[in-house]
Amino acid sequence: MATDLGELLVPYMPTIRVPRTGDRVFKSECAYSYDSPESEGGLYVCLNTFLGFGREHVERHYRKTGQSVYMHLKRTVKEKPTGAAGGAVPRRRNGKVFLDLELNRDFNGEDYEYEDEAKLVIFPDHYEIPLPNIEELPALVTIACDAVLNAASAYKKQELDSWEEEIQVSKHARSLRQQDNDIRIPPSGWKCSKCEMRENLWMNLTDGSVLCGKWFFDGSGGNGHALDHYRETNFPLAVKLDTITPDGADVYSFEEEEAVLDPQISDHLAHFGIDMLKMTRTENGHTDNLVQRRVSEWEVIQEAGLKLKAVYGSGYTGIKNLGNSGYLSTTMQVLFSIPEFQRAYVGNLQRIFDYAPLDPTQDFGTQMAKLGHGLLSGLYAKPPMKSELIEQVMKEEYKRNSVASENPSDVFRYLVEERVQCCQTQKVRYSQRVDYLMQLPAPLEAASNREELLAYEVKRREAEEGVRVAPDPVRARIPFSACLQALTEPQNVPDFWSSALQAKSAGVKTCRFASFPEYLVVQIKKFTFGVDWVPKKLGGNGLQEGEQELPELSPPIVIPEDSRDNSMSNSTDPPEIDESSMAFNWVIAHMEEPDFAEPLAVPSFSEPDLLGPAPTAGSPLDNQPPEESIAILTSMGFPRHHTIRALRATNNNLERALDWIFTHPDSGEEPEGASDMADTEPDDHAPSSVNGNSDPTLSPDTDASGPRIKDGPGRYELFAFISHMGESTMSGHYVCHIKKEGRWVIYNDHKVSLSERPPKELGYIYFYHRLSSF
Repeated sequence: MATDLGELLVPYMPTIRVPRTGDRVFKSECAYSYDSPESEGGLYVCLNTFLGFGREHVERHYRKTGQSVYMHLKRTVKEKPTGAAGGAVPRRRNGKVFLDLELNRDFNGEDYEYEDEAKLVIFPDHYEIPLPNIEELPALVTIACDAVLNAASAYKKQELDSWEEEIQVSKHARSLRQQDNDIRIPPSGWKCSKCEMRENLWMNLTDGSVLCGKWFFDGSGGNGHALDHYRETNFPLAVKLDTITPDGADVYSFEEEEAVLDPQISDHLAHFGIDMLKMTRTENGHTDNLVQRRVSEWEVIQEAGLKLKAVYGSGYTGIKNLGNSGYLSTTMQVLFSIPEFQRAYVGNLQRIFDYAPLDPTQDFGTQMAKLGHGLLSGLYAKPPMKSELIEQVMKEEYKRNSVASENPSDVFRYLVEERVQCCQTQKVRYSQRVDYLMQLPAPLEAASNREELLAYEVKRREAEEGVRVAPDPVRARIPFSACLQALTEPQNVPDFWSSALQAKSAGVKTCRFASFPEYLVVQIKKFTFGVDWVPKKLGGNGLQEGEQELPELSPPIVIPEDSRDNSMSNSTDPPEIDESSMAFNWVIAHMEEPDFAEPLAVPSFSEPDLLGPAPTAGSPLDNQPPEESIAILTSMGFPRHHTIRALRATNNNLERALDWIFTHPDSGEEPEGASDMADTEPDDHAPSSVNGNSDPTLSPDTDASGPRIKDGPGRYELFAFISHMGESTMSGHYVCHIKKEGRWVIYNDHKVSLSERPPKELGYIYFYHRLSSF
């Protein structure tokens, strides 16, 4: 038998590898789906690429790569039977197979047991070899199988306690001498004694000084005054104030440079008037009342305390939180509730998978399709439910016959008209730019409860100065009209260069909607007002009657003179402009452009030949793209007129042009002669762009009737919103509410339930879809 197995595996031996350091072994999840060893069909791990595949996708990998040998992993989870005395039967484990894998479901390890099975499978005949089979398999195969079984899964989230060292008792704990200085620390309202910091505060256990901790890379933390105090006094131990509970506290030893244990922490805290038994863990040293208010807001957003009915199936599948993935998961839930995203990724599922790279785990489109299928299929809900939505979406996409699918993010795309005016000459310039998100400011000065806010601020400062309990915070109430006015009011343009004056001048800029998107996304910069509003176009589209347009002139590129000559000739006349700084900034801003190293040619706008057919070296947009570049792209099957537009839009950069083609589907065939003529003539109707943040791909499709701008009426209905809980967007928790089938649904990580009281007033990002008619 051993000889037979050896001979059977001989043709495949060159393709079998042993995982090396740095190789990722995907043995817990399929690269194309969320199948795992616990799934009905188990998981197949390729012994060459170490990618994992579910039963539905392993044949695809075999056909694409020719890899024939796979390790099949299967885990069966069972509820533990109870013994005669009612006690649970001890959990069984099958040797060292899958030892590092976690249960993917919400099973209590004390109530469930699992059995693991592994075997080799040879494609295409599906010949199976049970494992372990050490004596009958070649040594290389045995070593490879053992390495795969013992390797850490690439998808597994490492547990914190796997690398944390055990905290030791400090050598200073029992011999610490505390000063009798009559200092008493209040239970709340703490502040650093050397600065205004109210977070990351530490109390020195020797003298009772309250000081801030070190600064962290994300901008949080403090100014390091606690460490400075240790360097001045050599007082070794400090306790973090907001971690004190009846169970203990976080203690740090500056001398030992690590977190430590203090067995006498209760006595050390009592020396400064802190009773551990009465302390509860707070955040940033705030009072218990404030903590209760925060908890209340968390409860409102998550609808805690209400008996919410769980829902399952297609479109009602949750996403497990990995610890810091809440914002991403809520955003994905909203996006895949939009039909355009469903069609782009789930409707094209088979095509995306068939054309995926050899390592699909690193391909964005493949992983988006995988996620969309996981959310919409209903196969990963509890209990699993087969859905007809997937088939419906695929049929719709097939009817559309969109081989070059449009970018689904185009549903958020709209045009913003920017009006820049020279304050001295009153002349104006209009331009348009593409945007996808409206950030709505909340001006506090427009709050309707301003007197209440001022009174709260006075009380808060008095509490800080007197180290007293801070008052309950007061939220500003700002009307929507004030927020919209703040969005559209004129803004000063720093360093404005007036082409009318040929010099710097004061300038102001205003923005208006030039078109409305199919889906409007509104981000609230501060959570201050409700969401029942209807946006309106703010008037004006292009040059208005009585306005004079600014000349289309660019500021001159100033080349700094030799510093030695400048110091001799202009030493008494300080220059108005820092020429060296301007030149340096220009180099930094343009060094990534493909024509950066080419000789600079600055054409004069007064030359009549500028608009003629003869191209100029310094104007790539007026040049006919090189025939070699056109030939390369047309040889890939793209129409000639489409490749010319792509090359011109990307300054003849082949890589960027190829990306442009895929993100700008061809709107229709065009005669080659007419195409070449149109591409060599400037577009008089294309809006000029004076904003550095404008979309570089705007010029071909800026017209509101173009394929990438879906203009329509500005009347919207709210269909989803994302809420955030916490002091900053860098921490806290995210949930989202989505309106589906006429009812609101709350997505709180993996839990999906029907919403009873959607907290629309506490949203962070709101999603609206356009109503077809008023």
